[in-house]
Amino acid sequence: MAEFLQYDWRPRTIIPEPLSKNEPIDKSTSIQALRTVIQQSKDLELKNNIQQDDRTLLKFLYARKFNIPDTFLLLQNYYWYRKKNQIIFKDFHCEAADIKNALECGLPGVLSSKDRKGRCVLILNATNWDCSYSLISIYRSILLSLEFLSNDIHNQARGFVVIVDWTEFSFRQSTNLKPSVLKLMIEGLQDCFPARFKGIHFIGQPWYVEAALTIIKPFLKEKIKERIFVHGNNLSTLHDYVHKDILPAELGGEQPSYNPETWLKTLTEGT
Repeated sequence: MAEFLQYDWRPRTIIPEPLSKNEPIDKSTSIQALRTVIQQSKDLELKNNIQQDDRTLLKFLYARKFNIPDTFLLLQNYYWYRKKNQIIFKDFHCEAADIKNALECGLPGVLSSKDRKGRCVLILNATNWDCSYSLISIYRSILLSLEFLSNDIHNQARGFVVIVDWTEFSFRQSTNLKPSVLKLMIEGLQDCFPARFKGIHFIGQPWYVEAALTIIKPFLKEKIKERIFVHGNNLSTLHDYVHKDILPAELGGEQPSYNPETWLKTLTEGT
């Protein structure tokens, strides 16, 4: 487990990893370089509409390890994805009925503690989805949560881990996993959003979920494929990646059962 962050057990805080070799100590130069690229761009609509404050640009820079051309491409993708899929972002707040329904079901939930690498952990218990609202609604809820979380530079620097629990997810529920929506979600999260997903863990997945996920595999980049871990019913292998001291009881962890109201309250008060 040498790759994990060490704990300083006395104050019980996580000792941060050293800066990555791509992360400059003085970030102002990178911010200004990106702003210059935007201002010199022939994409007039992007240039005139995208936010260019330091905080926003830094958020995107972290997502592409301070590579200026890659960051500019991500900004373009982010802007035009939203322009092309405006229906997803209509009434984009946690008081929207469908988003609130998803959040009340813990889709997603966000753990209060980081993992041992300082990463933010999102959890989704798929069984909680009663299909009275669509998969798009869950996607909207995930995007809204990530928009809020990505404003924390710590999260941008360390990245995100996602755990999806498919235990007791029924075949009837699986018929609502529409390939077209799954593809739309992959496009948005993989290429058009400033977040670095360091691990995606599936547990308790039945065969029909695996079949649905096989359909989307061709749309995943190799780096993302390498970060997807399918554990089945073996929680001990999940705990090799995300230690049980931060996980709720239903994921074999040492914490109380997850309460979706916690994240809903945080998101409501923070947006």
